[in-house]
Amino acid sequence: MSEYAFQSALDLVALIKSKKVSSRELTQMYVDRIEKFDSDINAVVVRDFDRALDAADAADAALASGNDLGPLHGLPMTIKEAYNIAGLPTTWGIPIFKDNVADSDAESVRRLKEAGAHFMGKTNVPIQLADFQSYNEIYGVTGNPWDLERTPGGSSGGSAAALAAGLTGLEAGSDIGGSIRNPAHFCGIYGHKPTWGVVPPQGHSLPGDLKPPDIAVVGPMARSAEDLAASMDIVAGADPDHAAGWQLHLPKPDKTELKDLRVAIWQSDEMAPVETEVADRVAMVADVLAKAGAVVSDSARPALDMNDSFGVYVSLLQGVMAEGMPEEMKEIQREAAAQLDPSDDSMEALSTRAAIQEHGVWLASHNQRYHLRHAWRAFFQDWDIMICPQMATTAFPHDHQDVTERTLLVNNEVQPYFQQIFWAGTITVAHLPSTVFPTGPSKEGLPIGLQAVGAEFNDYKTIDFTRLMAQEIGGFQPPPDYS
Repeated sequence: MSEYAFQSALDLVALIKSKKVSSRELTQMYVDRIEKFDSDINAVVVRDFDRALDAADAADAALASGNDLGPLHGLPMTIKEAYNIAGLPTTWGIPIFKDNVADSDAESVRRLKEAGAHFMGKTNVPIQLADFQSYNEIYGVTGNPWDLERTPGGSSGGSAAALAAGLTGLEAGSDIGGSIRNPAHFCGIYGHKPTWGVVPPQGHSLPGDLKPPDIAVVGPMARSAEDLAASMDIVAGADPDHAAGWQLHLPKPDKTELKDLRVAIWQSDEMAPVETEVADRVAMVADVLAKAGAVVSDSARPALDMNDSFGVYVSLLQGVMAEGMPEEMKEIQREAAAQLDPSDDSMEALSTRAAIQEHGVWLASHNQRYHLRHAWRAFFQDWDIMICPQMATTAFPHDHQDVTERTLLVNNEVQPYFQQIFWAGTITVAHLPSTVFPTGPSKEGLPIGLQAVGAEFNDYKTIDFTRLMAQEIGGFQPPPDYS
């Protein structure tokens, strides 16, 4: 059965529907693989095997009776711990919530179940979903299947690790600062950050939090672009509170061959320089596109200041992350902000100021967000896709020292740890869809993924672009030692 472990979700469903393999057999295979491999990886930290096997039996019985449960009939999958599944804990890695058990399913979970999938468990996250790594006091440390001494990324690191190691058929994560895209890059899988608002976030929350999160999204993770598109077909749509008056209609790709595309290339940026090998991988993709007949430009950019754009992103990000900050912590931040040089626009300085910003300052950033969206909208009238890095480096070794002490080594130069959120944040702040796709391993044997970014609501275009790229450069590759 292990030959099925790394197949796409759609291929697995086709096997079930053709009765070449049963849902029970596939679910048991993944359960066995989790029990065999996950003691080292620690990706699937909440396990619900009995209910999953019962659901698999029900899917097989339905098929035997001639009933099709939907596009994911009988598919065993897992999902990020931050999503509610009735009867299972939702903690976000925060110790005070270790006993919080959900009494209902998140909206995405409900839709995936309605499409025929069932859940074997939930995957690991960093505390408060706020790190490029995935570890916490409740569940421990998740390793990268390509090198267990390295991070799988965060905050959907357990999701990406489970997919890469062949422990699940499909996954879903969430993203405000690259939390889908960063793990996809580090683990060599596909991840899609949807346009803001097109996938309802209800049930991806802690107790009492009902509002939609600003700039944050939930979205699919998979081993193929086709699986991402199929997942979006299922989870995208008006949220339950708006369904009576709103409908969603995401356009399908208007161009289905690389030769017809106009693609902008962004290799690196002085705000967040990337490793030479990562920049070279962007250039490699550009060469492939040019040879395929696409129009390619390494100078096309939207009419905006990227430094200012990043500042707007940090302001909005901290508006979310600093919510509920204790007064004593705010006072510490105020004292730190008072000591800053007014010209200091480092990530640390921007974050410190934004954590204590007055509402009027946030409103100014909120207004700037709309200017940024307008600039990107104008840009994508001329260009179909922008290709850029997701992060400066490949997966780095675990680093659990105080976050203020962490750094990254990029081209033998030290960079602030969170400066690399630039690549995700610049896209997030404008509500743009972005699909991370694998481009093959580095010289060290670690995955390199890149972002394919498109206009708002052109989610299917960015996803389909990565499908076309897989035909040219290959797609998901399993890490060694997990056959």
